[in-house]
Amino acid sequence: EMTSSIVATDSVLTLDIGSTKTRAALFDVVGGFYRFIAAGTATTTVGPPYNDAREGVVQAIHQLQETTGRTLIASDGSLLTPATPDGSGVDAVAATLSAGPPIRVVAVGLLDDVSLQSAVRLAQSTYSTIVEKVSMNDGRQQARRIDAILHARPEWIIFAGGLDGGATHSIHTLAEAVGLASYLLPRNDRPVVLYAGNSEIRQEIKETLAPVVDVYTAPNIRPLLQEERLLAAGPAVRKVFKAVRAAQMFGLTEIDAWSEGRLLPAATAFGRMIHFLGRLYDPNKAVLGIDVGSASVTVAAASGGHLIQRVFSDLGMGESVEALLNAIPPERITRWLPDTFDEERVLNFVANKAAFPASVPASAEELLLEQAVGREVVAAAVRQTLKEHTVETGRARPDILPWTEPILLSGALFSRSPSVAQALLVALDGLQPAGVTTVVLDQNELLPSLGVAAEVNPLLAVQVLESHAFLNLGTVIAPVGSARQGTPVLRLNVQFEDGRTTQAEIKFGTLARIPLPSGKSAQVHVQPLHRFDVGLGGPGRGGRLQVAGGALGIVIDARGRPLQLPKDATQRSRLLERWRTALTR
Repeated sequence: EMTSSIVATDSVLTLDIGSTKTRAALFDVVGGFYRFIAAGTATTTVGPPYNDAREGVVQAIHQLQETTGRTLIASDGSLLTPATPDGSGVDAVAATLSAGPPIRVVAVGLLDDVSLQSAVRLAQSTYSTIVEKVSMNDGRQQARRIDAILHARPEWIIFAGGLDGGATHSIHTLAEAVGLASYLLPRNDRPVVLYAGNSEIRQEIKETLAPVVDVYTAPNIRPLLQEERLLAAGPAVRKVFKAVRAAQMFGLTEIDAWSEGRLLPAATAFGRMIHFLGRLYDPNKAVLGIDVGSASVTVAAASGGHLIQRVFSDLGMGESVEALLNAIPPERITRWLPDTFDEERVLNFVANKAAFPASVPASAEELLLEQAVGREVVAAAVRQTLKEHTVETGRARPDILPWTEPILLSGALFSRSPSVAQALLVALDGLQPAGVTTVVLDQNELLPSLGVAAEVNPLLAVQVLESHAFLNLGTVIAPVGSARQGTPVLRLNVQFEDGRTTQAEIKFGTLARIPLPSGKSAQVHVQPLHRFDVGLGGPGRGGRLQVAGGALGIVIDARGRPLQLPKDATQRSRLLERWRTALTR
């Protein structure tokens, strides 16, 4: 079965339409294995002057053609599929989309802390902004609820509520409010409705609303009081996303047709890869992925068969960076900068970045500013995700990251960093991982593309993940506990493949590395001191680990969790400089 699918789809072209860049990536079989061949990039063209998503896609494919020498587009402008024996064309196309303003969502549910909460979480799993919440216990009269929906002008209403076989009368009351409010809106401004409540009355609700709005249905996202099933609504969310975006963006319907209906929100494709990896790795640890884009940030964590995902359409390193200052005071950003930087410089940088989201740092100072903002974007996104969702794995303390393996970093903040040491340091400062974990860099920004390519061919996604398209930055050992600066908190004994050994005693407050090149491995005996915890069975418990080499080898982060920066500006500047150089030695 698998062999026939390989023959059917040797080559796959993925199209990724981001808010600033559009990428076309080519995957094909090389020496019997799927590999990432090359990518072409162009400026996204969903907005003025082109107002047509296809223009950027075609430009990216032309660049890919120049790089590979392979013809992918016919003289009449159509895509060549399937591939021909002479090597032209591709066998399959898949596409992801993250461009476009956040979709305006009204969340509707029976009870605030049950189905309404689930409806909000479902909206937050894709590119959206919640503009209103409506529930039976919101204390409003029906007329006020209708007014609220009208005033919010939603593009999408997520309607949940009622356990399976449970309440029906209240759901009909809410359906009436949704239907009437939609009816009162001009026909072209009516929202799309997704009903994901009590399954037993799904058909009735659909018949009630269908004369007024387009209705999509999904399995109940809250079938039991203590059980939430957001993943079951995935296919319906995808359909709604496509319907809303196709109405906003010219050319999208054609791109979806090229990909035979396989257009996915980029965040969904990213989450799919993390979910997939969650099944392969240690079920006692979470696979964590963070994708920092220009307009949004996606956080996904998976362990066993469980996935949590959150998209922040108000964070990001480009046009939405100004919204960051609503969530984070400027002094939290300046604390990562030398004492010569003041808040005004941070505010100017943020305003400039929002106005020119595709700009890249032009000086060492701008790079420091970008990375300081990046640390806080990463920290805010992960902190908020873990506050709203429980990860099923253990952790040393409730206020820090759970045990993870591996952590995947995606997005220009990391992939376009001038050095891998800087990329890792931004991640360590922002995420503050605990215990022992591998950190992997998606250096070619392929994770969303692989998530959608997996629909065409799952084997392709697996083999490209295992290839050199991804860069193992290193194994991070971060002991959790508290001690005075300079107190020894960890003993390491490293045995290399060639028989050499090295010992190290790590003091609290330090950041250090032991080189271990990619392709090599080592046996590491870890012994925490003073009841520090590295996730090997509790405080003070050590053990032996088999560690694979990476760009930075073994990195020991004994700076404490959560990280504490000195209040004194001069002291802090010195310490930050020491950390910056610790990983490059």
